[in-house]
Amino acid sequence: MANEPATIVQKTWNYCNVLRDDGVSYGDYVEQLTYLLFLKMADEQTKPPFNKPSNIPKDLDWQSLLELINQETWVGLDIDVKGEIYEELLQKNAEDTKSGAGQ
Repeated sequence: MANEPATIVQKTWNYCNVLRDDGVSYGDYVEQLTYLLFLKMADEQTKPPFNKPSNIPKDLDWQSLLELINQETWVGLDIDVKGEIYEELLQKNAEDTKSGAGQ
C-alpha cells in the first residue's frame, strides 16, 4: 500500500538523496523539501474532497511552480549549459552580501 508510513518515508528520503547527491547540504535540502511538500499539500486541499480556498498567493502556489519548471526540458539541456547555469548561480550567490558568500 502506497500510504504506509515506511513507504512514504522511503520515498521522501529518496528525494533527499537526489538533492544531497547534487551537493545540497542537509539543512538546505530538508528546508527545500518541506517547502515543496507544503505547497503540494496546500494544492491538494483545494481539490475534492476538501475544496478549501487557498491562502497561497497565485504566483507562488504549486501550480505556478509546475508551470515554471515545466517550461524547460532539463534532461535535454547540454552539459555545458547546465554547467553555466551552476556557475552563474554560484556567482550570483557570491555577489549577495547577505548570504555570507565566501564562508
